[in-house]
Amino acid sequence: MKVSIFDVAKKSGLSVVTVSRVINGAGSVREKNRQKVLDAIKELDYRPNAAARSLASGKTGIIGLVVTTLQDSFFDAVVKELNEVLALHGYFLAIAISTGIESDENHYLIQEDRVDGLILLSPMEEDNYIVQLKRRGIPYALIDNQKPENDNFSITIDNFKGGYAAASHLLELGHTSIAHLCGHEMFRSTRERRNGFEQALREKGLAPFEIVQGDFEIDFGYNACRRWLSDGNLPTAVFAGDDNIALGVINALREEGIRVPDQVAVVGYDDHYIASQLRPHLTTLRQPADKIALAAADMLLRRISGKMKRGSSIRIDPELIVRESTVAASK
Repeated sequence: MKVSIFDVAKKSGLSVVTVSRVINGAGSVREKNRQKVLDAIKELDYRPNAAARSLASGKTGIIGLVVTTLQDSFFDAVVKELNEVLALHGYFLAIAISTGIESDENHYLIQEDRVDGLILLSPMEEDNYIVQLKRRGIPYALIDNQKPENDNFSITIDNFKGGYAAASHLLELGHTSIAHLCGHEMFRSTRERRNGFEQALREKGLAPFEIVQGDFEIDFGYNACRRWLSDGNLPTAVFAGDDNIALGVINALREEGIRVPDQVAVVGYDDHYIASQLRPHLTTLRQPADKIALAAADMLLRRISGKMKRGSSIRIDPELIVRESTVAASK
């Protein structure tokens, strides 16, 4: 039997009016009651009648999401969380996978009356998107955008803090010969992580063993490490720009019988699923997908409802997860 709004009201112990206000994003509901309603909605797996809401509100009940790829566990986690959060508010998530605004999927999403709002996840042509969205009056929120000048209505990770935390952790363990394998310069996350890493080393009067740019891929980490091995010159620690790069480094070291972390310590970034499956388990920086998705959904829904007129930027701190791939440097 289909769950109704009356069932949610009964389960939460609140009135139908209160439940309706929560579903429609009204700001006049006490936080304690709002949470009761959300808990009841989730427990009952209630899905508001999108068609009825659209007729009543003049909205589509659809939020668009543009992402460059889903072959990334961090992106995948953010999308999953967004889908769950928006569903609790009665919205469907329409996903377009694209690297640019010129694709048919993106034109379809941005056309008038197709979506009530749009979320851009790590966009590569954000200027073009923003121009089109503003021209058409479509509310939007950015996640992991590339340009600081577009930080209005954005959710970003403090990647500088992440790079600084990774280097500081290795420095505290006594490492002084530390390499950094990073992504391409076009990515803001690359630049910020590297800047944080370099700042931590400068404060100790140290220079990096080497900084190498490449793809966020296993092969990049593997090939960079193979070059060090062939040169007979290894750092005692490596800060990898993401967990895929870290995996490549560890694979190359293990092939040569180099022990991680006893001979070379390794830190990754993202806390991919593989980080806790590797042997040794990977020390890494976690990007909290749940907090990112919740903040982006809340920002966009407040824009859609007209409760958020002025732009704002939310910066979320990454979390250092210490596991088995880092240990004190050998004396």
